[in-house]
Amino acid sequence: MKDDNANKNSESESKAYAAPALEKGLDILEMLCETEQPLSQREIAQRLGRSVGEVYRMINCLVGRNYVALVEDTYSITNKIFELAHKNPPTHRLLNEARPIMHKLSSELDQSCHLTLYGQGKQMVIAKVDVPSGMGFSVRVGAELDVIISSSGRVLLAFQDKGVRALRIEESLSRNPDHADPQLDHILDRIAANGYESAHSIQVRGLYAVSFPILDSQKHAIAALTVPYAERIDQSKRKSIAEVQSALEAAALLLSNRVSGIH
Repeated sequence: MKDDNANKNSESESKAYAAPALEKGLDILEMLCETEQPLSQREIAQRLGRSVGEVYRMINCLVGRNYVALVEDTYSITNKIFELAHKNPPTHRLLNEARPIMHKLSSELDQSCHLTLYGQGKQMVIAKVDVPSGMGFSVRVGAELDVIISSSGRVLLAFQDKGVRALRIEESLSRNPDHADPQLDHILDRIAANGYESAHSIQVRGLYAVSFPILDSQKHAIAALTVPYAERIDQSKRKSIAEVQSALEAAALLLSNRVSGIH
């Protein structure tokens, strides 16, 4: 009986503090973030199961605050949310410290490199440096990458407490159930013991990925710094994978030290 009363009180409090207009606006933002093409006002309303009148004022407000852009008769998300996320102090500091280190690393190896963060079952590229010589493999800033089947994603999982790791695996599998692997915990334990992941890509043929964690003071991965190693058959003096691993390890350790004091 007490549990029932507690649940009823909780539901009553939720209703009392509900903000329907805010929820409508957030629904529009989330839906546009997941949509690859601009949508008309009517299409937005239809996808949200609301009337055009219900979303009209919300959309105009979002356009006025520059979260949504109006192009002809369609609406699309702007970069404002992404920009706001980068103003978050921990991310801002990480980016400030990472950029010069990544540029130096990329120049030394003549390979691209990128920095990713974990979030809700996926990882996002928050910084990258292209190949200095202009030919190679790279990913764009803002790209969402799989977790379980990528070297950087496995690094972000491996260097966590067991409970956090289990939760992130569950989140990742909810997005991509076909990525389930009965050997995953064994693989992650091996990565944690080695201190990094270095393996052939299972997403891009001919690519070799090397990834190291950026650690906080508790030795948990707050980010992953990765070099997608692309071999150039026209260059005989290309840096070897062993040299990439050595340089990337030094760069990751330096960045961890800069943001968390890790030695």
